[in-house]
Amino acid sequence: MNSLSSFLVAVCVGASLTQAAWGEPITRIAFGSCAESSKRQPIWESILNDDPEVFVLLGDNIYGDTTEVEVLREKYREFGDVGGFKRLRNEAEVVATWDDHDYGMNDAGREYPLKRESREAFLTFFREEESSPRWTQEGGIYTSYLWGEPGRSVQLILLDLRWDRTPLAAVDAETYRKKCRPAKMGPYLPQEDDSARIMGEAQWRWLEAQLEKPADIRIIGSSIQVLSDFTGWEAWANFPKERQRLFALIEKARAHGTFLISGDTHWAEFSRLDLKTGYPLWELTSSGLTEEWSDVSPNKNRIGRPYSKANYGLIEISWNAPQPQVTLSVKNVNGRIEMQNTIVLSDLKF
Repeated sequence: MNSLSSFLVAVCVGASLTQAAWGEPITRIAFGSCAESSKRQPIWESILNDDPEVFVLLGDNIYGDTTEVEVLREKYREFGDVGGFKRLRNEAEVVATWDDHDYGMNDAGREYPLKRESREAFLTFFREEESSPRWTQEGGIYTSYLWGEPGRSVQLILLDLRWDRTPLAAVDAETYRKKCRPAKMGPYLPQEDDSARIMGEAQWRWLEAQLEKPADIRIIGSSIQVLSDFTGWEAWANFPKERQRLFALIEKARAHGTFLISGDTHWAEFSRLDLKTGYPLWELTSSGLTEEWSDVSPNKNRIGRPYSKANYGLIEISWNAPQPQVTLSVKNVNGRIEMQNTIVLSDLKF
């Protein structure tokens, strides 16, 4: 898709080593995105009740939207004082990547002038070890984690989709007002140009090396949606060649047990796309912890219905089931399941 008509119709390579040694297998990972620190955040009580061993923040963890780094630091201090989140940090391992609003500005990419200062504020808040490559590596704050033991291992790959992302292409304001907005679509256009990129080469090399590592379950955390059909909002669909490159890497590595989690949208949904090899690639989007959006965009790869109130995602792994399986759920602010799918691990094979 590269025209307005299509739009309207529609172990380590230069980066962090794995940051957890082999240990007890984990069974519960919760995740979420889009938390406005100035708003009440009652959702943490339900998350705490699910007792996750790991909680993943996928971006827009604060809403900084500034060119003053002290504003970012103050927003982090405000977030850190939220009672439920403070308790979670004491009871679970909290890991994170960023999206645009905590990176610094709405929809910003490589052009954001304070990205190095923003990185310092982000890594300080999330207590990154001083020896971590995330402080200095080329291409941003991407990283990976590995938990469990051989036969029951979980790898989490967190991408940085801001540091090297090229500027977005968009329709004019009048076209957006007359055609895009009524269709519940955003203003952005897909870019087929070879120079359009969502990640830099250093991160692509690192990702390829990560996918070659042994893992029984492999979770790729993307701050924006990967599988959604083109919506006009920020998503991998704006960079179709980069998106296909991601799929090709997964297929080349024959990365069994891989699925995706994402945030950003202010609604939750499942998506699924069968790759060229037939591999069933699933994605669970959870957004937001406080933010909501009523005009959910169309998505032909959606499975079931979307949910557009405050929510979080939960990954439950049944290692001891007759057939080991992963149950993916979206839960509302009260901890009630709004949507759920169970995937048998033997189905996530090449």
